[in-house]
Amino acid sequence: MMRFKALILNFVLISGGILMVLPFFWMLSTSFKPTEEILSWPPKLLPGRWTLEHYKGLFEWPFERFFLNSLLVATLSTISILITSSLAGFVFAKHRFVGRNVIFFLFLATAMVPFQCFMVPFYITLVKLHLVNTYLGIVLPMLVMSYGIFFMRQNISSIPDDLLDAARIDGCSELGIYLRVILPLSRPAMSALGIFAFMNAWGSFIWPLVITNTRDKFVLEVGLAMFQHRFFIDYGSTTAGATVAVLPVLLVFLVLRRNLIEGITLTGLKG
Repeated sequence: MMRFKALILNFVLISGGILMVLPFFWMLSTSFKPTEEILSWPPKLLPGRWTLEHYKGLFEWPFERFFLNSLLVATLSTISILITSSLAGFVFAKHRFVGRNVIFFLFLATAMVPFQCFMVPFYITLVKLHLVNTYLGIVLPMLVMSYGIFFMRQNISSIPDDLLDAARIDGCSELGIYLRVILPLSRPAMSALGIFAFMNAWGSFIWPLVITNTRDKFVLEVGLAMFQHRFFIDYGSTTAGATVAVLPVLLVFLVLRRNLIEGITLTGLKG
């Protein structure tokens, strides 16, 4: 009986995995199909004739500039989120002060408000600050993540207070405790948060579309939208660009996947 249940469970998991991977495989396969095969009927899973014409066509656009812009924005956003989330998580988890829970609740409440609700006033503010069509204007809304603060607070809460007290007895400052105790012990959680932050910034579309108005500042997601013409969509170039866009996120995940699993497993066990 147990063996039968295990077989059923494995079948369900494998089927779910195939369903999740199939769209990505279809995107990859379509990027290598000639234009005449992409919309052919019945559809074919694999190309009848393999071609790189769609990948070559990417360089007719400033695609490499789009890619570098996304990489810059995602990197700056990820670094900022890791620093601000770990610092705020340390403060909320290990320091007692008046109004701590109220302030923490307000941080969490911001996560419940969709960005579209305050995008217009935020844009008006950046217009007054002359930050429209600038890299700082693009990355500014992605420098802090309320979920990241919650995530790091839960992880840091599981660190024993005795370690921090021992460091204070040895004359370590609060900044020293953060650098020498908190950060090394929070490395798995920070790796997991880094993946989430990078994916969030890398896939951003609405805000970069609103705040930029010249091609040299377009990020990759906005650049891919340029393949949708007035009367047709260039599916070959779109899937080729989307395949390239997936590679950095996939690479980050493959490098940090072990820390991702460990960070999510340990976060919230205590505190």
